[in-house]
Amino acid sequence: MFVGFFSISLFTNPFMDEQTTITNDVNINESNIAELQSDTHAERKIYEKTLNEELLEVGETFTVTATAYTKDCAGCSGITKTGINLNENPDMKVIAVDPSVIPLNSKVYVEGYGYAVAGDTGGAIKGNKIDLYFQSESEAINWGVRSVDITIIDS
Repeated sequence: MFVGFFSISLFTNPFMDEQTTITNDVNINESNIAELQSDTHAERKIYEKTLNEELLEVGETFTVTATAYTKDCAGCSGITKTGINLNENPDMKVIAVDPSVIPLNSKVYVEGYGYAVAGDTGGAIKGNKIDLYFQSESEAINWGVRSVDITIIDS
């Protein structure tokens, strides 16, 4: 699945502790994004910034109101609308959306949150509102309510 291309001559590779030279266009696909999302190297920030500058031009970007939730709320099962099991995948970045605005299963980039999948819905999530999944209640509370830009990478 094609997501985008970028071309640079020198960057910090998040998968190795060395600088890498690229002379050809690099295909950024769903697999690359998932690997970047789970990477914990400090260099990831440099690499992600380069990717974001390119990828944000690929899809539609608009402003939304973003709130936060956890899988442990009253009445929550930990299974999203699209079947993502957050109990088994607690590190996954998932957002709840209004499917008439952002199609379910879309890959998105949320300012301040990162790459995520639109994998859930919510009763209060209507129009340009999204709800970001966090593992802990303290993370969700720290997020609060924010106005952020979201880019649909792939729908």
